Amino acid sequence: MTQSINELEHDIEETRARLDRTIDQIQGRLSPASIVDEMLGTVRQNPSMSGLYDGALAAVRRNPVPVMLIVAGVGWLIHRVARDTQRRQHLDATMNGAEAVPVLNTGTARVYDPDRPTAHPAADRVAGGMRM
Repeated sequence: MTQSINELEHDIEETRARLDRTIDQIQGRLSPASIVDEMLGTVRQNPSMSGLYDGALAAVRRNPVPVMLIVAGVGWLIHRVARDTQRRQHLDATMNGAEAVPVLNTGTARVYDPDRPTAHPAADRVAGGMRM
C-alpha cells in the first residue's frame, strides 16, 4: 500500500513537471517577441519579400531614431483618430438625447432691431386686458 502511494505521488510530480514545461513552451510561443519573430520568419521564407525585409531591417538598425519618430507619429495619429471617433459618438448620443427634450419652436426668427421697441408679450396682454 505504501509503495503504491509513493508511486502515485511520484507520478503526480512528474505530471506537474510536464505540465509546467508545456505551459512554459506555450508562454514562450505567445510572447510578443516570439510572435513577431514567427511573422518575420514567414516573410523571410518568401523569396520576393526576403530582400525587402533585409533592407528594411538594415535601415532600422542604421537609423533607429527616425524609425521611432515615425512609429510615434503613426501611434499619435491612431490615438487622435480613435479619440475623435469617441467624441463624435458621444456628441451623437448627446444630440439624440437632446432631441427627446420638447422644445417650443414657433418658426419665427427673432431679429434684434434697435429702432423698434422691445416687445413684451405677457406684459402687453396684461396691459391690454386692463384697458378693456
